[in-house]
Amino acid sequence: MQIEYIIRLLLSILCGGLIGAERELRQKNAGVKTHVVVALASALMMIVSKYGFYDVLPVDGISVDASRIAAGVVSAIGFLGAGVIFVRRDSAMGITTAAGLWATVGVGIALGAGMYEVAVIATLMIMVVQIVLHSRHLRLISPVAGSIKVDLTASGMTVSEIRSHLASAGVSFRGFSLRKSEDGHMIFSAYIMLSARRKHAEQLEFLEKAEYIAELEIHSV
Repeated sequence: MQIEYIIRLLLSILCGGLIGAERELRQKNAGVKTHVVVALASALMMIVSKYGFYDVLPVDGISVDASRIAAGVVSAIGFLGAGVIFVRRDSAMGITTAAGLWATVGVGIALGAGMYEVAVIATLMIMVVQIVLHSRHLRLISPVAGSIKVDLTASGMTVSEIRSHLASAGVSFRGFSLRKSEDGHMIFSAYIMLSARRKHAEQLEFLEKAEYIAELEIHSV
């Protein structure tokens, strides 16, 4: 029986590594090592939850609920998921990686419970979702976004003019702010989204050539 437990742990390392490899290739905070450890630990805790208390079962009045440790593992992964999420301006980054870690816990628990087919198929499904939904064909789901900052006083531009100029290149902004600097200039800041119907390289070139943009920051959502 101990050999079967070891096989489950080894499979958890393999499945966690596959999921983490995709994240590491995209240079995310949580890569192969993190996903492997999460899957391995989840499988180990599930094995302990199911089989680690047989020595006390013959004692009168003692019962074991194998689901309690599994439930605790699912709850505990929250702190690790929160650690890979950070907010930049108006955009939250790392949510997909955090969700991947949470899903990896599920894979590890399934392997620890001996549900090999379910765990392997779930691993493949997670990888397919992460790879396919990140492809160029689905930019509407995973767009490119960023932020700009414009000195309205120095550039002589108005907010409506900026909106029209950006729209001509398929760039839109989702909310903006205005503030007055110490020298009396009006500073315009906005969170922008690049259209999926146009080539992002052309849109980036358009933004780089816009002389009225004082600061530009672009990242993939």
